[in-house]
Amino acid sequence: MNLQEALKSKQISWKKAEYFKWKHDIKFNQLLPKKTEEQFLKTVELKTFNSFIEWERTTEYKQLLVLLLDSKIAEDMQDIYAKVTEDAKTGDDKAVKLFLSLQKEIASNAKKAQQVFKSAAVEEDDDDTDDLILD
Repeated sequence: MNLQEALKSKQISWKKAEYFKWKHDIKFNQLLPKKTEEQFLKTVELKTFNSFIEWERTTEYKQLLVLLLDSKIAEDMQDIYAKVTEDAKTGDDKAVKLFLSLQKEIASNAKKAQQVFKSAAVEEDDDDTDDLILD
């Protein structure tokens, strides 16, 4: 499950999801400015952040945070890969070794990703079938 799916799940109330997106500046339209605290509270029809501050101490919030950090790690890996590749092409011995190490790590993660997508495709196929028996 990725962060967007988790935020849309029935386990997370829309107010909590909106708070998480607001706090971590996760929005689809990056052209819009971030809402102020007052604007946000008005949106979720609350007067204080107390319930959200309390929620931040829960396992549920921490799991969302882990999903957020996981997505940021993927972005950082892309930046690191680009830099290491550039340095390796210039003949930097350390960069070449790091590049080979990254290549193995990425290949391993790619295999895991393929398995996840294959599993999801199988589940979708199973969902497509209904138990209707036609004579």
